[in-house]
Amino acid sequence: MKKYKPSHNKQSMQDKSDVRAKKHLGQHFLTDENIASKIADTLSYEGYEKVLEIGPGMGVLTKYLLDKKAEIHVIEIDTESVEYLENNYLHLRGRIHEKDFLKHDLSKIFKDEQFAIIGNFPYNISTQIVFKVLEMRDQIPEFSGMFQKEVAKRICEKEGNKTYGILSVLTQAFYEAQYLFSVPPSVFNPPPKVDSGVLRLKRKENFSLDCDEKLFFRVVKTAFNQRRKTLRNSLKSLNLPDNLREDAIFGLRPEQLSFQQFIELTQKIEPYAISAK
Repeated sequence: MKKYKPSHNKQSMQDKSDVRAKKHLGQHFLTDENIASKIADTLSYEGYEKVLEIGPGMGVLTKYLLDKKAEIHVIEIDTESVEYLENNYLHLRGRIHEKDFLKHDLSKIFKDEQFAIIGNFPYNISTQIVFKVLEMRDQIPEFSGMFQKEVAKRICEKEGNKTYGILSVLTQAFYEAQYLFSVPPSVFNPPPKVDSGVLRLKRKENFSLDCDEKLFFRVVKTAFNQRRKTLRNSLKSLNLPDNLREDAIFGLRPEQLSFQQFIELTQKIEPYAISAK
């Protein structure tokens, strides 16, 4: 397959210096071509035909995605970046969406089709991006990209560790999470003050839970909101009967439970939660 190269039409070519990284958008433009290529390779491109890149900036990752056997869409809130992409990535015409990913209804782009998500994510909204992916898990079989290293590690962390939390449990309930590699600040412009990390999420074949999913989310969030306490104390607000709270699992702290144990905990709570409605 031929390597895609941006347009170099003198009339349309826009200088990269015209696009400034904006602090309020959390922008740090990736400048390392090798890392961009590695990130593009983190998706399998199997089981779906379309890919959405979040926050493409000036397209350092985009150009490698355009080499793949997939229909590439990009979503970008920064007007300067959108103008740059429209002038230099003519292959993307009609697939550059100047929208806020967190607020935009993606069904307007993909309807009910399966699609993957990838990107060098703005650190100030990266966890919100993951929560939106979880909401749309029926349509998103694969997800990969760059986060602040601490956040990427937290998402992939296993039970028994201090960094294990809400995001770890909720993500791993539906996806296989894998931390892939670390990235130093020096490959960005401007350099962030922290290291970055790239992860991949691959949706499980059977990703529906054997419990009430809304209750599962509530139990996990309520438990970790007081993570130093045992579940017996942190889940008091659920008004569970004393005989249920005597179960051995309630003597544990939330960070000690795997996502599967949280599912089992939700199953124990479910009869009482339903009767309380």
